[in-house]
Amino acid sequence: MRKAGVVSVLLVLLVAVAVIAEAQQPKKVPRIGYLTGTREPTQDAPDANRDAFRQGLRDLGYVEGKNVLIEYRYGAVNPDRAASLVTELMQLKVDVIVSPTQPGILAAKQATKTIPIVMVTNQDPVAEGFVDSLARPGANITGLTRLTRELSGKRLELFKEMVPTISRVGVLMADTTTARNSYKDYEAGARSLKLTLQSLEVRNSSPDFEGAFRAAAKERVSALVTLRNPLLIDNRKRIAELAIQNRLPSMSEGSVFVEAGILVSYSSDENHSFRRAATYVDKILKGANPAELPVEQPTKFEFIINLKAAKQIGVTIPPNVLARADKVIK
Repeated sequence: MRKAGVVSVLLVLLVAVAVIAEAQQPKKVPRIGYLTGTREPTQDAPDANRDAFRQGLRDLGYVEGKNVLIEYRYGAVNPDRAASLVTELMQLKVDVIVSPTQPGILAAKQATKTIPIVMVTNQDPVAEGFVDSLARPGANITGLTRLTRELSGKRLELFKEMVPTISRVGVLMADTTTARNSYKDYEAGARSLKLTLQSLEVRNSSPDFEGAFRAAAKERVSALVTLRNPLLIDNRKRIAELAIQNRLPSMSEGSVFVEAGILVSYSSDENHSFRRAATYVDKILKGANPAELPVEQPTKFEFIINLKAAKQIGVTIPPNVLARADKVIK
């Protein structure tokens, strides 16, 4: 009995030592790769979407630099650049990749079948081949779609109601295949409203926004739609300045544009979408399978009007339209 008692004590001591040793070992801090197409933010040009994502993580108890690490990569505007940045993130052994840009999502999808990818996409993720279906993504990609393309016709409808005199609408866009496909999404809405569209392409390599506005004047464009694209987001303040100088009412595809001085925007709630992306990251880090996490569609939408811009270009917003705005910038 004495010998059995000694063995029991030793076993208890060994278990206790093992528990203490395990508790003392530092836990692995998860690492997130955040890949976007825009430039690195500055004090004058912050990245509201990135900040919303970070806030979403904080709301879930993540403290950057303590219990989570985030590797930021910017400028994923084309396939080659995006692929290079994805390679960097994979070499850092990130646990999940978050991307709101099509080149970034595609590059990550092509590079890995094992690292989970959380997208916040303006495109139709099924049509783009990102996922098998919204209900069951089927691979290592899930996240949110912002229905940016599906809202194209609604934007033109609101624009026409807001500025009834518009007839020829210029579409300011980057010279990419994605942008040209986005342009097509406006065509059906333009036909139903008896509006004429005019494409105004700007090159990624050497953007000439002044030239685009000169072309708009030459074609007698009476209003402008600004597509959502990293190049245009990075230059949103310059676009707003030129729209005001040319007295062109401008509709945009996101709040970042109207906050920079564009007249109006209509889109799903950007901050909400990026905060929600953090919940996907949280679930995945806790063991959820992205293939079984349904892709979320937006339920909150924002109609924002910049009254200061309206005054500068000489546009009077009808009271019934102004009353429907979710936010008015004065």
